[in-house]
Amino acid sequence: MIKVGVIGCGTIANAAHIPSYMKNADVEIKYFCDIIPERAQAAVEKYGCGVAVTNYHDVINDPEIDAISVCTPNRMHPVITIDALRAGKNVLCEKPAARTYAEVEQMVQAQRETGKILVIGVVNRFNDSVRKIKQYIDEGRLGTVHHVYVSFRQHRSIPGLGGAFTTKEIAGGGVLIDWGVHYLDIVMYCCGDPKAVTVSGETFSKLGRDIKGYTYRKMWAGPPKLDGVFDVEESVTGLVRTEGPVITLNGAWAQNIDEKECYIDFMGDKAGIRLQYGGKFTLYTAEYGALVNYTPDFEMTDMFANEINAFVDYVQHGTPMPSKVETVAVTAQLMQALYDSAAAHREVVL
Repeated sequence: MIKVGVIGCGTIANAAHIPSYMKNADVEIKYFCDIIPERAQAAVEKYGCGVAVTNYHDVINDPEIDAISVCTPNRMHPVITIDALRAGKNVLCEKPAARTYAEVEQMVQAQRETGKILVIGVVNRFNDSVRKIKQYIDEGRLGTVHHVYVSFRQHRSIPGLGGAFTTKEIAGGGVLIDWGVHYLDIVMYCCGDPKAVTVSGETFSKLGRDIKGYTYRKMWAGPPKLDGVFDVEESVTGLVRTEGPVITLNGAWAQNIDEKECYIDFMGDKAGIRLQYGGKFTLYTAEYGALVNYTPDFEMTDMFANEINAFVDYVQHGTPMPSKVETVAVTAQLMQALYDSAAAHREVVL
């Protein structure tokens, strides 16, 4: 049995971390922590366990606590994580690891100094479709993967316009750091974390600037904060040359095209795969003079439960996870280079 503290009791904690911990027989949640007291207390009442606190130091300074989940806004990820590591706690920090690559490097250094576990919530590494695609690529079923195209585009879907998601000082960025981190991490994981060589990107902040005039159908994390801040990108495009495949990407929280296009194309010289984000995938190839495609049929398990169970096993038995901070730092460096390229309007050489 391990004792856990959940720091940040908002959407991702209640949708993923807490329910997954509750299902694991080897876990006891001792603390629910949130700077909004009502949120922490609501978690205690909802799940029937734990103590509500508002100061995360109460959690990390308790000698009984073995591990914590950091489910706060991005700004606090490195602060809480580094403090927790130095207090001797194992940490699962939600994605993105931090707002900048420099902050991620500080987290990596703290993990090395303390020797404690630090993994990042790039949960798609525990997705059954993603794991199978990695197997296909590792086994050579696609041949040489030379190009990966990434699309994470939706129509006017800026979350909580004017709030934390659209405030750079809190979030670090917009659609790239919010959605793109998942897509790029899938690519890096499936392709063996190839080293990026050159990066070219552009970001756009057009549709969300007029907060009062922004028209939308629905808004996750809304409603809009009319006197709030929008100083991040709602869309991004980029080209990355790596020591493996070339990666091209187009992402948009908001675009004036009423289509949802959320997929990744892995293109090899023997076969190609299109992964529908969060769903199944289809393989395309040629066999015996015929064009062939098929969609493997398999049961999809809960990737968040898979992630939490792997974290618990790591804490208990030292079984490594594919989402260790050193690995995730590769994606953080790539996103930083895209932001740096966009700011300078030129290619960045790594």
